[in-house]
Amino acid sequence: MTTEILKVENLMKDAENIARAAELLRAGEVVAIPTETVYGLAANALDGEAVEKIFVAKGRPQDNPLIVHIDDFSTLEKIVEEIPENAIKLAEAFWPGPLTMIFKKKDVIPSVVSAGRDTVGVRLPEHRIARAIIYTANYPLAAPSANTSGRPSPTKAKHVFDDMNGRISAIVDGGESGVGVESTVIDITRTPARLLRPGGITLAQLRSVLGEVEVDDAVVREISDDAEVNAPGMKYRHYAPKAPLVILDGCLEDSCDYVKKQEEKVAVLCFEEELEAFSKICDNVISYGTESNPAVLANKLFDALRAFDEMEIDRIYAREPKGGDGIELAVINRLEKSAGFTRIIL
Repeated sequence: MTTEILKVENLMKDAENIARAAELLRAGEVVAIPTETVYGLAANALDGEAVEKIFVAKGRPQDNPLIVHIDDFSTLEKIVEEIPENAIKLAEAFWPGPLTMIFKKKDVIPSVVSAGRDTVGVRLPEHRIARAIIYTANYPLAAPSANTSGRPSPTKAKHVFDDMNGRISAIVDGGESGVGVESTVIDITRTPARLLRPGGITLAQLRSVLGEVEVDDAVVREISDDAEVNAPGMKYRHYAPKAPLVILDGCLEDSCDYVKKQEEKVAVLCFEEELEAFSKICDNVISYGTESNPAVLANKLFDALRAFDEMEIDRIYAREPKGGDGIELAVINRLEKSAGFTRIIL
């Protein structure tokens, strides 16, 4: 299979490439599309055979549900059983945007999309190119991140090409993703609502609209591979570079001392303010932003993790921000999933 690259910089000027992507999607093919979170691997969400191709391309476990992307709120009533009041409140506050809500699904959504469950995650993305493609295709699109299963999610078309060239029909190159981590997922089929995956819409923001919001165990600790989940990214090792990654939990001085003692070829992912200290003891050091600006950490995280794949290293040691109810929670979640929850406390 030859994977087409469809560059879209301007919706009007590049309308032909939007139309080509939509044509492929209507024909049951898989197309990678840009969103404000990460690039998504899209197929017609109402076509079970097309969706199956996503799982094949990614090597994704069949029990890992997909998120359905729509271009207008009015589509929601066509694919879900009911729209609770909490959903309306959240949509008014955060749609279009990086928020996925879990609903009871209608039968029009194939079982393969929901991994056999009676629920489905739905998102209305903010990205204009993504919405234009959904509108032109005239179908909601199932779209997990456009990487091979377990790898860091792609925030650039090049990342998608590295993983998916020859596996999918086309990649729509819409530039770099803005948020840098996947959407927040919240289950509104229960009371109180429950955060299943942190992302660009923070726990603090959700609570400002809904009041009480529970946090699922999968956000903060490893769960078993046989556990049933209602959203992607809740189990299995995710977001991982090729070299094993370990989180260093301690002060800068102790972390530097630990890295200095390692005999294997190691690399370090650190904060900008730590770059000089780690660079004195390690040849392979990447900064992903300042600890005081977690939005930048989120934006640069996956690009940094993929950059380590170009290095000849045996292990990566990573520094993570302190916990909270902002987007730093998403950064911590992705790093811990990437590390398989492996942590060294110094």
